[in-house]
Amino acid sequence: MFVDESIPQIRVRDLTMAYGDFVVMRDLNFEVRRGEIFIIMGGSGCGKSTLLRHLTGLLQPATGQIFYNDVEFTAAEDKLRNQMLRKFGVMFQGGALWSSLTLAENVAFPLEEFTELPTEIIQETVKLKLALVGLRGYEDFYPAEISGGMCKRASLARAMALDPEILFFDEPSAGLDPVSARRLDELILQLRDSLGTTVVVVTHELASIFAIADRALYLDVATRAVGGLGDPKILREQAANENLRLFLNRGMTGAQLAQDLATGAPTIAAAIRPAG
Repeated sequence: MFVDESIPQIRVRDLTMAYGDFVVMRDLNFEVRRGEIFIIMGGSGCGKSTLLRHLTGLLQPATGQIFYNDVEFTAAEDKLRNQMLRKFGVMFQGGALWSSLTLAENVAFPLEEFTELPTEIIQETVKLKLALVGLRGYEDFYPAEISGGMCKRASLARAMALDPEILFFDEPSAGLDPVSARRLDELILQLRDSLGTTVVVVTHELASIFAIADRALYLDVATRAVGGLGDPKILREQAANENLRLFLNRGMTGAQLAQDLATGAPTIAAAIRPAG
């Protein structure tokens, strides 16, 4: 099927998110380009995960529209909506693996539920997906028998089971040690580069934001609106929104950063300026 590369893969227009009378965020407008890694970032309680739930159809907007490939998702009838959902893969914050199933059975579940593939093909597909995330040979292990980082990778393999066009991640590095978190970041980059998948990541982890983001959207809890959008490395220095600059600099002002860099203090400034 022909795909118009000029059309954004995701387009959000005038989206307001609310729980009853409480408005979480209002008038959100942004686009996600095909094949990019797009970060949704902000402080605790700003609505990052709530936005992800809207994008994946788990919550309905108070007002506004969400489009995928120029087709309105929020107003789609059930049949079309389900077809669109089949193009999503979601990695939940805690991994959400079924503890009573092996890794192979976890990855096989969406294939068994939503396809009519023969058992042999499903088994081969499962082995391939686990191999892609570095878990070859762990097919018969249960989640309790492997590390947290491995569980996250197994959850990613399951999210990829149906070859989605878009992968959604909710705090993928949460609970991981720095080495495991970096390896997961590298894996996300490799998968995007090799498969061309569009990736949307909810996170507040600065190391991950600077390492993998093509662009980042900042949700400002103070104004309940978008506080900035763009390359986070540029936003860190040039954003007009003071809350955004403080967020990307771990709460340090420009003067404090300059002083730390000038004095060579063991520095938070260095920590937030990763290579590249």
